[in-house]
Amino acid sequence: MTTAYDFSACDIDGNERSLARYRGKVLLIVNVASRCGFTPQYKGLEAMYRQHKDQGLEVLGFPCDQFGHQEPGDAEEIKSFCALTYDVSFPMFAKIDVNGANAHPLWKWLKEEKGGLLGFDGIKWNFTKFLVGRDGAVVKRYAPTDTPEKIERELAPVLGGA
Repeated sequence: MTTAYDFSACDIDGNERSLARYRGKVLLIVNVASRCGFTPQYKGLEAMYRQHKDQGLEVLGFPCDQFGHQEPGDAEEIKSFCALTYDVSFPMFAKIDVNGANAHPLWKWLKEEKGGLLGFDGIKWNFTKFLVGRDGAVVKRYAPTDTPEKIERELAPVLGGA
């Protein structure tokens, strides 16, 4: 069985990182953008990460520029924006595609595991989120409109007694 831990991705600094480093943790994997109407969700994602990281939560941000050219910056611009605007401390990865022929393998797998509404598997917009349990399996897919605060209310059973 394939799990999230079987994939790797380049971090925002260009270093290849195996997701196996997060084995046994709960992951919230998000495609993010700096110039989107949902960008203020960074604040809630960071608050959730800080509150639950000691319980084993990791938020993984994947910048994507496939929706309305809302992530036009390079890695340094994205890092600076996230640090200065939202004090982001959760792991950020290099800009990727989430749809199409060049979609990152992790995102292809996430979409196969949990399709969207009405059987549409493609990512519709920035800030689509996937919750992955400690076993590396996808628990739930969240729409861009699902806020971090809503997701946080559903975290307790996934985090368990860790």
